[in-house]
Amino acid sequence: MARERDDGFTEFVRDCGPRLLRTAVLLTGDRHSGEDLVQTALARAYGRWSTVRAADDPVAYVRRVMVNAHLSWLRRLTSTEQVLESVPDRGDGADLQAAHAQADELRSALLRLSPRMRTAVVLRYFDDLSEEETARLMSCSRSTVNNHVTRGLATLRTLLTPDPLPVTPSRRPW
Repeated sequence: MARERDDGFTEFVRDCGPRLLRTAVLLTGDRHSGEDLVQTALARAYGRWSTVRAADDPVAYVRRVMVNAHLSWLRRLTSTEQVLESVPDRGDGADLQAAHAQADELRSALLRLSPRMRTAVVLRYFDDLSEEETARLMSCSRSTVNNHVTRGLATLRTLLTPDPLPVTPSRRPW
């Protein structure tokens, strides 16, 4: 019986691990913290594997564990300093390095959102969850999710919009 449990859990991790890791990296803004978050969520899920496996959607169950663990970490870390990686110069988007720079810029912008706002945006737009699923995972109402997402997207637009070139007497727009 323990062997079947281990095999089922191993198969779940193999099939869903990359998707959970992507969500965790977006939530934390850092690959190493994301890996720690996924490992924490999977360890908790393994301890309750029979419950997780019996759930309507085991991935959603583990994602909820992951979101709760992440928000719990943030509550504990609010008084400590967090080191952020610097954003490399923007590229022209034609090469892999430029794509990596854009992804870093997005991760940095996401980190500037509040934890709840970031969680709502990541779950809605990166994990493609519905408002209801996101509200259930975040233990809040749909209107709260909409509020977080609206404010978060507005902030991201501001942070990610390149600065326009100023018009000077030597540089006329016509």
